[in-house]
Amino acid sequence: MVTDVKGLVNAEKGLVSRRIFIEEDIYGQELEKIFARCWLFLCHETQVPRPGDFFTTYMGEDPVLVVRDRAGKVNAFLNICPHRGNRLCRADGGNTASFTCTYHGWTFGSDGGLIGVPNLKDAYYGELDLKRWGLIPVAQLDSYKGLIFGTFDGSAPPLLEYLGEMAWYLDAFFDRREGGVEVLGGMHKWVVPCNWKLPAENFAGDAYHVPWTHLAALKSGFTNAPAARNAPGGTMISPGNGHCIISVGPNDNSTSPVPEILAYEAGIRAEVERRLGPRINLMTPNVGTVFPNFSILRGSARTFRVWQPRGPDKIEVWSWLFVDRAAPPEVKEAFRLAGIRTFSPSGTLEQDDMDNWQECTRTARGWVSRRYQLNMQMGLGHERFDDRLMAWVSDYRLSESNHRNFYRRWDQLMAADSWSDL
Repeated sequence: MVTDVKGLVNAEKGLVSRRIFIEEDIYGQELEKIFARCWLFLCHETQVPRPGDFFTTYMGEDPVLVVRDRAGKVNAFLNICPHRGNRLCRADGGNTASFTCTYHGWTFGSDGGLIGVPNLKDAYYGELDLKRWGLIPVAQLDSYKGLIFGTFDGSAPPLLEYLGEMAWYLDAFFDRREGGVEVLGGMHKWVVPCNWKLPAENFAGDAYHVPWTHLAALKSGFTNAPAARNAPGGTMISPGNGHCIISVGPNDNSTSPVPEILAYEAGIRAEVERRLGPRINLMTPNVGTVFPNFSILRGSARTFRVWQPRGPDKIEVWSWLFVDRAAPPEVKEAFRLAGIRTFSPSGTLEQDDMDNWQECTRTARGWVSRRYQLNMQMGLGHERFDDRLMAWVSDYRLSESNHRNFYRRWDQLMAADSWSDL
């Protein structure tokens, strides 16, 4: 029996059923209608810079192998041997000329082709069609400003159309300077017992929690959180398709109060304005989510992360730090330390957030609790379309307008049988 999700989200009234955070059947529909359909972030190009470089990740719960082949082309495949379905590559990343399955030794090239089968001549009598049994490719693969995305849906709109106006807001994070950004060091991974939508919506539009959830960190002076400072300006921004941005005022660089970082930001401001144009003088993009599960933050840290779903009540957080490639070494190191101190598994702000998300998920297990809807009505009726920002914006800097647009998109995708229905 398939659960009818109609009516579980009422974006117009700002009401959301708690069932969408805990029920297994609804989660199964999300894997089909959202994660097997949307464009999902896979990795950054600096993580696979050379031929033979590879990176393993997930699209929903499907394991995926991203690899740059010998010709320099980036490919993405299901990280599954088509013989028996064993996971093909077990490493997080590296460099190799081929991939060999540990179960029966089938071997695949960096272009996904099947190039070696034990006992091909005797046991298979030379009759196995190698061309037919290569790795299963991701239907569409594309990149934007170094960010590599994929979708399993061959009928999905092109990546630029999917991003829409969100593309410019990504520029404000990843293309501020010539050369773009690079990933700093490796990756943090950790497990949180929460539903994937809670951190995604938090980064999409929840500046409201900062002065309460992070009160101790703010009082300590250990971190910088512009949304809690009552600084003038800023708004919630919804460029469309469920993508969302939290912005602060144009003169608020929303960065860590570290002398090297503050001096660096002041020194590159003119270059940033030239590259991004007049829109950057209207506000400063600070936090955001590319629907469904790719989030970015440039305030207390320069971090981007994927909320990997692992069931209705569990996620793996995959988190990276990034920095302008043109930044000097001492500034890169300052950003690295600021990121670890605030947004990492042991970071002051990260731990606060994880506690909230897990408790919001845990209470949704209650039978009676699920009878009652969640209130996302802050700023309802107080949003408008801004022709300069090319997005729906809130009239006040604190609002749940982005939450409503995030869940509106969720509702649309869950109700649609194909992209043509959207």
